[in-house]
Amino acid sequence: MRSFLRLSFVTLFFWLSATVSFALPQLLIDMDSGEVLFEEDAGQPWHPASLTKLMTAYVAFEAVASGQVDLDTPVIMSQNALKEPPSKMGFPIGTAITLEDALYMLIVKSANDVAVAIAEKIGGSEEKFVALMNAHARNLGLTNTVFTNPNGLHDPAMVTSARDMAILAVVIRNRYPQYDGIFNTRTIEFGRSKLASYNILLTRFRGTTGMKTGYVCASGLNIVATATRNGRNLMAVVMGASSARERGELTALLLERGFGNRYAGTGRSVTRVANLVGMPTNMRPKICGKEAKQYVANRKVIFPFGLEGEITYLSDDIAPKRVRVNTLGKLVNVALPRARPSYMPKPLDVALPRPRPLYLRP
Repeated sequence: MRSFLRLSFVTLFFWLSATVSFALPQLLIDMDSGEVLFEEDAGQPWHPASLTKLMTAYVAFEAVASGQVDLDTPVIMSQNALKEPPSKMGFPIGTAITLEDALYMLIVKSANDVAVAIAEKIGGSEEKFVALMNAHARNLGLTNTVFTNPNGLHDPAMVTSARDMAILAVVIRNRYPQYDGIFNTRTIEFGRSKLASYNILLTRFRGTTGMKTGYVCASGLNIVATATRNGRNLMAVVMGASSARERGELTALLLERGFGNRYAGTGRSVTRVANLVGMPTNMRPKICGKEAKQYVANRKVIFPFGLEGEITYLSDDIAPKRVRVNTLGKLVNVALPRARPSYMPKPLDVALPRPRPLYLRP
């Protein structure tokens, strides 16, 4: 009898899940056609948290494509970068890393200090880089998106929507597939440390190919996740989850139902999803405030997947992809030696080379 009741509850929940909102912005799209398969409040203004780093990466990719920098270009940690709060790498001021390794740290570790260092390298300053981010947002039609920093640390003025983040992610995947390996890496190894991504789908949901998670109190737990099965490429976006369990399970549920053809589709492109006007939802009272304990308990009742004894959609066992990253030491400019007074150098018919930056390993 107990088994029958549990089965009945699950069946009822599946029916309700198609018609009743979880009060969280959700979006599922076919990445090849751009069709929206399912959406719920996808145009609702929301704080992006570390999903912001998708735009930081995109601006970096554009800079590489234009020849402004390359993947070996040194990114140097400044005092401005080091002052950022965790999550961070915490490298001493003057430490250099290649842009390629910086991008791994940005996406996998979600390092806030590295985001600022990338911004300063490419933009010349953090402020100028943020201006580039917003210019790209306008060019891509992200009409609900405003960035105020390159890492997603909370600012009341920083806003996006599930719709906008999906468009940005689709553009990254389609325009820059050579960087897919960054987004599907679960762990970076630095020295003796192993730093893992918060995207649990990379090791628990078959076919996952990335991309980025984010969290601040005001946003709740956000995610953009992509997956491929049987030649189909889907993307799910979830904003405002109350826990890592809810974020992971809800994202996996959307993808699982998409691959199982449980959604008829809407016939609309993601660009046709309407962004809503208004202030972004502030989840702080529910996630970090006095309401948090009761709110999280309520969410467990509404969405119990992944709890002990309940169905889970994160049941696969996938070996994590690991990448080792390094520093280049401290980057300094070493001037050419002065000519000794005991002799006069012969005149040269070519110009002396300019001083080159040297990498000094500690």
